[in-house]
Amino acid sequence: MNWLLVIVGAAVGAPLRYLTDRTVQSRHDTVFPWGTFSVNVVGSVILGLVTGAVAAGGISSNTQLLLGTGLCGALTTYSTFSYETLRLAEDGARFFAAANVVTSIVAGLGAAFTGASLARAFWG
Repeated sequence: MNWLLVIVGAAVGAPLRYLTDRTVQSRHDTVFPWGTFSVNVVGSVILGLVTGAVAAGGISSNTQLLLGTGLCGALTTYSTFSYETLRLAEDGARFFAAANVVTSIVAGLGAAFTGASLARAFWG
């Protein structure tokens, strides 16, 4: 039954990633991958919330499988982040490549910590 929760979450997360990426990127006239950056930060805050809520006893481990593993696993994308960073560097946009790495790591970790802190404040 656990695998079904992961599949359902992923079935929502993957198209959501694609649609969000295309929508966000179409609004920016830059080589910086704002779409991928956005889904990764949003996924990080959701995963922080879910993980913090499970740790505080606020939600079940089944919800963690559905939202954390399924939804966030399909919503976020390390492979696209890596590819886009490599593409930026190869195309001579080294500043944007470095900015993508630094801002993605800082914002992703910050979002996860924020989500976990909010969960502890609410359920703690």
